[in-house]
Amino acid sequence: MRLDVNSIVRKLPAPADVGLILGSGLGGFADTLENAQSVSTRDLPGYPQSTVAGHAGRIVIGSVGDTRVAAFQGRVHLYEGYPPEVVVTPVRVAHALGCKTLIVTNASGAFTKRFSPGDLLLIEDHINLQFRNPLHSLWDAGVRIPDTSFFYDPELCKLAEHVALEEKIPLKRGTLAALLGPTYETRAEARMLAGLGADAGCMSTIPEVLMAAALGMRVLGISCVTNWAPNIGASVLDHDDVQRVAAQVSEKFARLLRAILSQIK
Repeated sequence: MRLDVNSIVRKLPAPADVGLILGSGLGGFADTLENAQSVSTRDLPGYPQSTVAGHAGRIVIGSVGDTRVAAFQGRVHLYEGYPPEVVVTPVRVAHALGCKTLIVTNASGAFTKRFSPGDLLLIEDHINLQFRNPLHSLWDAGVRIPDTSFFYDPELCKLAEHVALEEKIPLKRGTLAALLGPTYETRAEARMLAGLGADAGCMSTIPEVLMAAALGMRVLGISCVTNWAPNIGASVLDHDDVQRVAAQVSEKFARLLRAILSQIK
């Protein structure tokens, strides 16, 4: 049975201008929205539930200045057993709420020493190594074969860089690879990914971007680099460490995000 997006939207305060998907350890930003109202995803009919630590399972709708934001505290992943058409539920809900813009965030591991744990990465392109696409099933939910030239809106990327300079927050452009997970990459895989041109890797985000493109939404992507991949790092990787580093950069992440949302058109 397909998800009834309209039945979910009827339980949410609408409308909203920007959809914001908050990744591992970054969900706290939603609690800073003004005049906010929140709904547990458990109270929404058919909404998929996350099984991963750091994903609270709430939708918070509020404001940053004049911008109405629908913030999704947590997402679901392919590695949890959900099919791609379910993973993109937040995007479809945001679009139905009236959002013309989607901001995706995540935690990632760096394949190159150009990035260090705690850095913020502005996603300028991606490599989909999950080999899954929500448009295989949701072909009637938008443009089935969207243009791939600029998944990440150039004007939004310029705005993010401008804001980062104003706020004195280092922000580096890079290419993100998406892997299926839930295991981290081996040393050999990390070397291969670096050779393919990936600066960092995650286990999410790309299906959401594909769905947003099909629906005609502008997309901005910001990744929090929480660790080095095994090809350049010596420490044992652990999801708790991912959340810890994300929490450490939450202040500058929130400051950047708030400034972007206050200036977004």
